[in-house]
Amino acid sequence: MVTVKPMSELERFGMQSLSGKSEKSEADRRRPIPRWVPIRTLKPRHRRRILDHLVQLDEHDRYLRFGSPAPLEQLGRYTASIDFKRDEVFGVFDRRLRLVAVAHLAALPGTGKRPPAMEFGVSVLPSGRGRGLGQRLFEHAIMHARNHGARALVIHALTENRPMLRIALRAGAQLETDGADAEAWLSLPRDTLGSHLEGSLLAVSADLAFGIKRNVLRLKNWLASVRGSL
Repeated sequence: MVTVKPMSELERFGMQSLSGKSEKSEADRRRPIPRWVPIRTLKPRHRRRILDHLVQLDEHDRYLRFGSPAPLEQLGRYTASIDFKRDEVFGVFDRRLRLVAVAHLAALPGTGKRPPAMEFGVSVLPSGRGRGLGQRLFEHAIMHARNHGARALVIHALTENRPMLRIALRAGAQLETDGADAEAWLSLPRDTLGSHLEGSLLAVSADLAFGIKRNVLRLKNWLASVRGSL
């Protein structure tokens, strides 16, 4: 087991060890990351949408997300096993109300050596990449983990999953590598009244944004049906 401190050997994950800044492609520099992204909390009724999202990932993306190619049967079992009472699941919807990004925040029991923590996993469809959605979902997960009493956020990933590891390292996580596997631990501050108010405000704002998208889509579909009947 090799422990890597946040500011050492970062070039391996596309980061500059001295400045701590990530190396961005020309395409990334051209596309500004939005300050706010409407992130909705998903419920059991969204299982089908979550599965549809995962099915759209190609074999390599599933490998990075789950550590294996994850055939359809495995994706179905995973989606059916999500415990929405214990865990938190978030999603970003596009204008057609398709889930382009999904994050799963799973509760981990505390042990004698480690405090209560939550494990973060995320997937983003190709159509949603380059917009900083993974970063936004990670920041959203930090807030929710704090508000649920977690003292750390943990990420299990393959060492080749550089985008995910860069996000964790930029936040100051401690990284341990063991062959092809990596585990990042990010210590969290305690929740505050401000963090709870922020969570409530963001949830209401995301629901309002979703409602607007839904109404706009319904209007477009209605206009299309009217044109078709003329």
